[in-house]
Amino acid sequence: MANSKYTYVRDFELPDPLLPGTFMLFRLDGHSFHRFSDMHEFKKPNDIRALQLMDHAAKDVMTEYPDIVLAFGESDEFSFLLRKSTSLYNRRQSKIVSTLTSLFTSSYVFHWPEYFPNYPLKYPPSFDGRIVLYPTEKHVRDYFAWRQADTHINNLYNTTFWALIQGGDKHEILFSRFAINYNRLDARFRKGSVLFRTETTLTHYTTEAMPPESIPEATPTTGVVTPVSLESSKAKSKSKGSTEKSKQKQKQPQTKIEIIHCDIIQDDFWNERPWILDENWVG
Repeated sequence: MANSKYTYVRDFELPDPLLPGTFMLFRLDGHSFHRFSDMHEFKKPNDIRALQLMDHAAKDVMTEYPDIVLAFGESDEFSFLLRKSTSLYNRRQSKIVSTLTSLFTSSYVFHWPEYFPNYPLKYPPSFDGRIVLYPTEKHVRDYFAWRQADTHINNLYNTTFWALIQGGDKHEILFSRFAINYNRLDARFRKGSVLFRTETTLTHYTTEAMPPESIPEATPTTGVVTPVSLESSKAKSKSKGSTEKSKQKQKQPQTKIEIIHCDIIQDDFWNERPWILDENWVG
């Protein structure tokens, strides 16, 4: 069937590879979400249920694709950073955009009842996605600074607007007229959601770090750790292939995805987590 007379139509499928050696930034937005949020009675100015649902869907995407090293979300939007060296789907733009968008959307719908148990979906939500390439770490950091600054500006305006006030200093109006201290509002509303990978605190023993004769072994009767004899170690090292596989496995750090709500415009977040933009880190 592959060599049928109709095979020629595949020649119309033009390749759409993305430039190699660049950071890949995938941004996803809710389509017509003003209408969607009104129809499903989202609370104003922020609905914690909707934001937590967005975080859940984003975490599902990151879990499925380890090459995503960082994600940032606000309102009905999420941005995903893929490592510079990623070869996901041979860096085919249409494949990456369509797959990540559909996975996020399906996860959002699948988990909807967990966050809105009393609000069945009246119609299916939809999201659109796009990819932008950035050549340097500075561009990446400036991108996320732009998105977080946008989060703050929008939330400050919306918080003031929904307090039925327009004009004047927003912070002062909120405090003097409504006893609302903006800086004490939930950081999720002011700063958005930041998802990133981090190593767990599991202890790893590697054969490189310890000579074979000194690798500890627990006895089956007492559970006490005792040194293994050199002869015993040599006997166990006969299976070189399995040892190499074990060694490779031990080198892989155990990681988890964390969700926090913090400042990513200043240096602290990046200085404390240099591995996010480190191409040599295996997460």
